[in-house]
Amino acid sequence: MNSQQRRLFRIHTGFPFNHAKCVYLVGGKTSNILLLIIACIHFHTRCMKRDDTLWKSILEDIFDDFLLFFDPQADAIFDFSKDFEYLDKELEQLFPPEDNLYQTRFVDKLVKVHCKNGDNEWILVHIEVQGYHDPHFSQRMFTYYSRILDKYNKPVTAFAIFTDGNEAFRPCEYYREFMGTSILYRYNAFKILDQDDEMLRDSNNPFAIVILTVKTALKRKSLNEDELLDLKIELTKSLLEKNFLKHKIRKLMAFLRYYVRFEKYETVAKFDQVLDALTKRTKNMGIEEFLLDRAKKEGQYEKSLEIIRKLLKDKVYSIEEIARVVGEPIDLINKIRLGNQ
Repeated sequence: MNSQQRRLFRIHTGFPFNHAKCVYLVGGKTSNILLLIIACIHFHTRCMKRDDTLWKSILEDIFDDFLLFFDPQADAIFDFSKDFEYLDKELEQLFPPEDNLYQTRFVDKLVKVHCKNGDNEWILVHIEVQGYHDPHFSQRMFTYYSRILDKYNKPVTAFAIFTDGNEAFRPCEYYREFMGTSILYRYNAFKILDQDDEMLRDSNNPFAIVILTVKTALKRKSLNEDELLDLKIELTKSLLEKNFLKHKIRKLMAFLRYYVRFEKYETVAKFDQVLDALTKRTKNMGIEEFLLDRAKKEGQYEKSLEIIRKLLKDKVYSIEEIARVVGEPIDLINKIRLGNQ
């Protein structure tokens, strides 16, 4: 792949070529290059959408615990007897999404929370979950704040949760100055990579399980499948030992199950067998049905099958390379190759 093709790849995917989990073989045709780019775009977009769905769901499922995690006295400030109001549609109106399937997506939440007393009847909580380096992140946070304040004129507290593995990326403020005029905007910045595993395991707050789940997923690159399976099972047992409300355990289990992903179907099956034995469950969880329904609607699985068939037909890439590019298990690639899928 020449420099121009690498540049186009970065523009369309947002990732450097060597970070896109794909291999370019010398001698490939231009159509193969384009197909590979499309496959990588699809793979990263699908993963981001899936994580977005999980984060947005779990934040709504345990939002009271989220507030208590960051401020143990939150129940003295906020009236948890009144429902939280999730202003996702209103937030989208402030920041209309581009009509682009492969645009960079963000996990953002805006929540209306009622107060118990004081001068404020209610306030707004703005949450951003950021999973990769973005040099303009702080400016984006400030832009959100200014537009939210302009629309509602209510107190706003903002949280930036960084789920990436980059130690150096931890922006916490936006500053601008020109000729004696300046502005400084600070927000709550939370780097998951920094959090202590032992303290999280000892915590009685359900949101600590969410943080441990993300930390487990971050270790995926340095572990083999069996080691990752052991960690996931250990975290599952830890969750089941907690004295959480039953419906919250179900939500956290679904988040853990889908957020920490395996490459092989065999490993997924092993985890499900352990989960069945530990929970003796007889039916799927609500969030699972939601995720599966969403996947069907977006046609993600069908898109993967189509790309796999085209790559197999070209006979340029190995089974392992196709699996890495599309983000599907090798077993599935073999089934498609044999005409069984």
